[in-house]
Amino acid sequence: MPNHDWTQFHLRIPIKARAKAIYDAWTSQRGLESWFLRKAAFTTKNGVARDPDSTIDIDDTYEWLWHGWSDEMVERGTILQINGKDSLSFGFGKAGNVKINIDKENDETLIELTQYDIPTDEASQINFYLGCNNGWLFYLTNLKSILEGGIDLRNRKEELKNVINS
Repeated sequence: MPNHDWTQFHLRIPIKARAKAIYDAWTSQRGLESWFLRKAAFTTKNGVARDPDSTIDIDDTYEWLWHGWSDEMVERGTILQINGKDSLSFGFGKAGNVKINIDKENDETLIELTQYDIPTDEASQINFYLGCNNGWLFYLTNLKSILEGGIDLRNRKEELKNVINS
């Protein structure tokens, strides 16, 4: 593969939902826990824990836990940018950064996820470029499923290992 760019990838998916509903699913503890995470705790830049329904803000920090994984699998990061309507970005630990954009295209509401600043060593290519890409494919599909019909596809059992939905 000549000169593949391992530092970033882009994923896009149309979702039959209002842009606000999609945005809200990304910007609060309760929203993220409805389709993505087992636990999404946010703390303001002043060190105050956010209410589960309050909207996150720039410089908030987070601790995230996934269904199907033990509490030792925790992701910590910071909200880098948020505009209140259709865009946000956050640090994603050693895996780089993630940017979310919500837009209209051909009368469809589209979400685009870009993970960027991914390290380029071989382990990062496997764990972050390929691994995160696969993870985001599932979670974006789950977000679509929940917003369009209410079915949550996540594996909630920690004892079930090596499944694509956790």
